[in-house]
Amino acid sequence: MKASHILSIAALLFTSSLHAAKNSTVDPNALSLLKRMSSVLGNAKSFSFQSNSIHEVPILSGQLITLFSVGEVVLKRPDKLCARLGGDAPPFDFYYDGGNVSAFAPQKKVFSTLKAPTTIDEMLSGLQHETGIRFPSSPLLFSDPYSVLTRRLLSAVVVGPTKVNGIECDHLAFRAPGVNWEIWIDSGPNALPLRLAVTFTDKPNFPRTVIEFSRWNLHRHLSNSSFVFHKPGGVEEISFAGVLHSADRGATK
Repeated sequence: MKASHILSIAALLFTSSLHAAKNSTVDPNALSLLKRMSSVLGNAKSFSFQSNSIHEVPILSGQLITLFSVGEVVLKRPDKLCARLGGDAPPFDFYYDGGNVSAFAPQKKVFSTLKAPTTIDEMLSGLQHETGIRFPSSPLLFSDPYSVLTRRLLSAVVVGPTKVNGIECDHLAFRAPGVNWEIWIDSGPNALPLRLAVTFTDKPNFPRTVIEFSRWNLHRHLSNSSFVFHKPGGVEEISFAGVLHSADRGATK
């Protein structure tokens, strides 16, 4: 082989490796846009949003099936949170009142109530640690979303400008151990998340969840009693994880 050919191949390989290295770096522009969004959410004393989601869920055959769901989340810092989910999977309600966390599956008539830490941050961290349940949108609920979203970050990329439901936004992509995720952030003064896509790379077949957010309200006012679970008659208390799985709200929700 001629020396010139060897040099050409070497140059090509070197260029490719540089390109790969560049693609694996953390782009400070992506972090800046993410931090701007995180500041908006973290500074809000209360907020609510509605969501439309697509979840890939494994069945016994090993195939991933697709479920569509709708939801509403209401948060009041530092210690109140409730969520109501519906759609293809059975309805599921979640309450946190600053002292207890409750899960309720009304169709199955089962619930669970556990003692919980005194802040949303501690409660969410403890929920994942104790049950293994991962809610893709939960980092947005922390008092400092940026620190949670950038934990163990491997790469961050600005994909580019685009639109979500007619709204101009910035499309960002990130990688961390066990998860690849993308977020679409309103490029206007609101800087709110409009879409979130999460791929669980540590699960068989890499299940994916896509969530679109709408009807953001950063000044939602609710009484503290709105976050308390009132047990209806004729329901059975089971394990917390059992309630989640009875409503098909498993680890990739």
